[in-house]
Amino acid sequence: MSGEYICEAIMEYERINEIADLFKMFGDATRVKILFSLFDRELSVTEIVEKIGASQTAVSHQLRSLKQSHLVKCRREGKNIIYSLADEHVKIIINCAVEHIEE
Repeated sequence: MSGEYICEAIMEYERINEIADLFKMFGDATRVKILFSLFDRELSVTEIVEKIGASQTAVSHQLRSLKQSHLVKCRREGKNIIYSLADEHVKIIINCAVEHIEE
């Protein structure tokens, strides 16, 4: 499959706005810090706040956006809500971004 064909197919792809929305999630430094903090392990909101140095309000707001975009998932553990990356695809996206920046 040629690169030109792929580009044409993408331009006609009905979910192009969803792809654009996904990339928008990486347009905020706090969201990116949250994703990096969750790369290797699950964390509570309090742990994320401590790790990235943002306010609990900011972290909670950004976690809500990341969850709606299916980049993170959560589960309840007692009184805490524990967050993790939604799946391996999120790690792949992050790794690709890092590799691209480091080229």
